[in-house]
Amino acid sequence: MRESTVKGKFWRWGYAMHRFRWLVLAIGIVLLLSFAMFAQQTPGMLKDNGFTPKGSESDQGLIQLRDELGVPLTQLNLVYTGDGLDMTEERHQQTIMDSLNDLKQLPYVESVKFVTTPRNEGYRNVQAVTLSLKLDTDPALEKYPELKGLVHPPSGMKVYVTGGPAILHDMQVASKHDIAKSEAIGLPIALIVLLIVFGTLVAALLPMIVGLMSVTLTLGITYFIAQHQSLSNFLPNMVTMLGLAVGIDYALFLVSRFREELKRQNSVAEAVAMTCQTAGKSIFFSGIAVLIGLIGMLFVDLTFFRSLCLGGVIVVSISVVVANTLLLSLLGILGTKINSLQVLPKRFRKQETSQFWERIAYTVMRRPVLLVVLVGGTLLYTMTPISHMKLSVPNAEVLPPNYESRYGADLLKAAYDPRMTGPIQIVVHTEAEVWDETSIGLIRAYSEQVKGVSGVKEVQSFISSLGQHSDQDLARMLKDASVKSKIEDNKIAKGHTALLIVVPEKDTDDPSTDELVRELRRVSKDGLVIAVTGGPAYRLDIIDRIQNEIPAVLIFVMGITYIVLLFAFRSVLLPLKAVLMNMLSLGASLGIVVLVFQYGYLADLLHITSIGYISATLPVIIFCVVFGISMDYEVFLISRIMEEYEQSGDNDKSTAEGLKKTGSLITSAAFILVVVVGSFIFTDIEIMKALGLGLGLAVLIDATIVRVMLVPALMKLLGNANWWAPKWLHIRTDKAADKP
Repeated sequence: MRESTVKGKFWRWGYAMHRFRWLVLAIGIVLLLSFAMFAQQTPGMLKDNGFTPKGSESDQGLIQLRDELGVPLTQLNLVYTGDGLDMTEERHQQTIMDSLNDLKQLPYVESVKFVTTPRNEGYRNVQAVTLSLKLDTDPALEKYPELKGLVHPPSGMKVYVTGGPAILHDMQVASKHDIAKSEAIGLPIALIVLLIVFGTLVAALLPMIVGLMSVTLTLGITYFIAQHQSLSNFLPNMVTMLGLAVGIDYALFLVSRFREELKRQNSVAEAVAMTCQTAGKSIFFSGIAVLIGLIGMLFVDLTFFRSLCLGGVIVVSISVVVANTLLLSLLGILGTKINSLQVLPKRFRKQETSQFWERIAYTVMRRPVLLVVLVGGTLLYTMTPISHMKLSVPNAEVLPPNYESRYGADLLKAAYDPRMTGPIQIVVHTEAEVWDETSIGLIRAYSEQVKGVSGVKEVQSFISSLGQHSDQDLARMLKDASVKSKIEDNKIAKGHTALLIVVPEKDTDDPSTDELVRELRRVSKDGLVIAVTGGPAYRLDIIDRIQNEIPAVLIFVMGITYIVLLFAFRSVLLPLKAVLMNMLSLGASLGIVVLVFQYGYLADLLHITSIGYISATLPVIIFCVVFGISMDYEVFLISRIMEEYEQSGDNDKSTAEGLKKTGSLITSAAFILVVVVGSFIFTDIEIMKALGLGLGLAVLIDATIVRVMLVPALMKLLGNANWWAPKWLHIRTDKAADKP
């Protein structure tokens, strides 16, 4: 991965980009205009949050409830409040129902009922209504504006609409708002940094063009994929965050190198070609490093991760392609005009001969042991909150309280016991019909076992709803068509299927409730077919699906990265050091994320609503995305150190020269990435806020503390051992280098 001046394939590609520069520019403009129309529509096409654990016991159980008992899987909750009103009074309830008459007439509305769950003390001014729909999630989301338009609060009352479709609708609105807000914050600051780095407006604008084009093309492509594939509504945010950060960074390296080559080469064509041969080649392999990390998300079988992986892979690939095609062509067209429209006098721009980074390197290498112990120990200490990290799956909590669906969900949770509104559900299948005396006996026996499980507060079923009777008497009662019909209408038993409602003693998101779900799945079935589902089981299956695959994600990303760097650096220790350094910066950033989002430190300053837990998706996303991006900077630095070492054979001098020649550029690139990614901290969706904080911190730590202090210190301590590798590795890489 070393930058080479040999005229190879990348040189010839760059020369071709210069030769056909006007054609490439024309194609780029046509593609941009064509896909821009579709890119704007993409957020509205994505209607899935991506957290469905398809194929799990809880997912199968919910499908069975829908297919066999007719339980609607899509519901809305209308939460009414009235200051000074006792909403439990019949007259107020009748007023609410009367206000919903038009809504009841809609053909896809199945039922409108008051929530009968016991109300918590002090909330008699709150009344909730459950609206059951005959629609799945996607159609319900399409009909949501019509439904919302028919919900009018009676005089003296307020109403908040929440539930699945309402939350997804608000997330779509928030997603569009977040993209615009992050661009409004991040892009101007990135432009200012680029102006400081380059000193000219023309050079500074080129990276912005690459970043925006990469995002636009990716969202346009995603529009067509979304026509045939369910994708998470978090994808546009991920594409915007990653596309702007990576696209601008890659273009920064290319433009910087081109300006250097203009001074060395005899023509603009040769300058473009050599820019591609050096920086273009480095960008190509850096893109591969990022893709390795992103592909690691595929190990987790959730649409959320597949969507983010798809969006990330496309936008990073397009960033590399646009940089090595359109940007090279623009450089060929501009030539020496790249230095036009100067905005900063040369004396204020960075001096290429600056000794700042060289002095830092030698200062660090004078006390390597002390710095490794102090810096490494500090980063390890910053990681300690991870051991107390509480994982959960957010629902309405992904939105800030100023969104109606979030506020309504919080109000519903405060006014009613969430253990009753979101209990554990057990789907029971019997060989004979559930009305049969034998089936009644089996269900009753199973219910008694469930009641005996530690952590169970209450068990409800169609048997308990009929009172205390013997199996024989119940079977006789159920021969009455009216009794059977009432049970079927309540959707708690029908045919060969019955529903058991299990109310846990602890809150539904308490760790003990997770263990209760596992224990219930171990209860003896005794001739019954059982599926444990409901909110707590659903959440547990999502978390388990993520946690069970974390080792595979770590092994894949770290292992493949190590192997690639092993052949790139021809060293055993350098790739290992790079992987370990990445883990330090990642761990420290995740520890800070836990402090902010779980424990609430600095939450008010960052306008964050601390929800007491970390989204189970964050550790995987932060690891997969940051590992590849951080490895970019490590590769650029070590590659330059390696070039110097091959010329001088002096480990200390090579380390200082490598840091000196890459320090300013990498720092600028890292700062731009931190600004673009960090701008998402000030957006609305909590997952993206946490991701922005985690990614920004990881890159900041990596580009400053790790690269400036730990890397030179470890290079000094390891000495010539840095460059040791078995003979077979040298032979293989030398043969590869000899190939034309």
